[in-house]
Amino acid sequence: MRVDQFDFDLPDENIALRPMSPRDQARLLVVRPDGEPLLEDARVCDLPSLLKAGDALVFNDTKVIPAQLEGVRLRDGAERTPVSATLHMRMDASRWKAFARPGKRIKLGDRIEFGHSGNACLLGTLGAVVEEKGEAGEVTLRFDFSGSALDEAIATVGHIPLPPYIASKRDEDEKDRTDYQTMYAKEEGAVAAPTAGLHFTPDLFARLDAAGIERHFVTLHVGAGTFLPVKAEDTADHKMHHEIGHVSRATASALNAVRARGGRIVSVGTTSLRLLESATSEAGEIQPWSGATDIFITPGYRFRTVDVLMTNFHLPKSTLFMLVSAFAGLDTMRGAYAHAIADGYRFYSYGDASLLFRKDT
Repeated sequence: MRVDQFDFDLPDENIALRPMSPRDQARLLVVRPDGEPLLEDARVCDLPSLLKAGDALVFNDTKVIPAQLEGVRLRDGAERTPVSATLHMRMDASRWKAFARPGKRIKLGDRIEFGHSGNACLLGTLGAVVEEKGEAGEVTLRFDFSGSALDEAIATVGHIPLPPYIASKRDEDEKDRTDYQTMYAKEEGAVAAPTAGLHFTPDLFARLDAAGIERHFVTLHVGAGTFLPVKAEDTADHKMHHEIGHVSRATASALNAVRARGGRIVSVGTTSLRLLESATSEAGEIQPWSGATDIFITPGYRFRTVDVLMTNFHLPKSTLFMLVSAFAGLDTMRGAYAHAIADGYRFYSYGDASLLFRKDT
């Protein structure tokens, strides 16, 4: 499909720079492609009444790390060039894949010292060597530290990698360290938050429990590739970056049981959906799963397991808008987004949410 089919105009005033407080008071646009009403304006706190007993919410419990690193490239013992790197996938105890800028000026074997400005001394910095170089500024960095020592160093010198559409309008601050994290974040490794989960609060969890709606967790470490624009003119020519995920045997078994008794699988976020679809067989059985996925979902995809999707509002021509268009129908989502823009819904990571019921195919 042509990528420009997924384009739309979004006024700057619809882009949220801070989350709603309390989080569960964010607006929720309910979209029922095959039901009535087609569009319904609600709040995230209404979720218990919009679902039913026996349904199961699936959350991504990944935890955002301060994966934005600033430093200098050292060459020939003296030359210093400012370098910025966004970690996006861990390879092993001491190596990460990252998107580096300026990518064209970085070479194999270059040494980079993160954690200081170009005029500062090198005390308390985190060093790495460029071990591999790929396309679009992607590099593999081998750090001086490994394991927990590397994790601690990254936490010390790194910054929260706010999405470009927020970072271009304001600086990151200490509040983002909590705002850009779900309340149930557990498994460290993401460089972007699974933003649909930002809307949940302890009170909402309690009310969902009282309504008989189950809660299960999977892990997909969201990578910086989620921010990359689609530069191809046709979706067939776009390449997704891999992300590491895990579905436990206990979770797979519990979700299969939900489906067997007629409950619905409700994915909280596109990351949970992409992981569940990766872990589900063609016969529709969710299986224990661990590894890297680069699944790219566009209209025409046949969904295997997810019945309902809760997700924020996404960028024009993004892979995520393509995914929701595959889930609820392109024409339906164009209409839903037009309604949301006209009615003042807040878009993107810190914005409002939508609850999409899957279109029958």
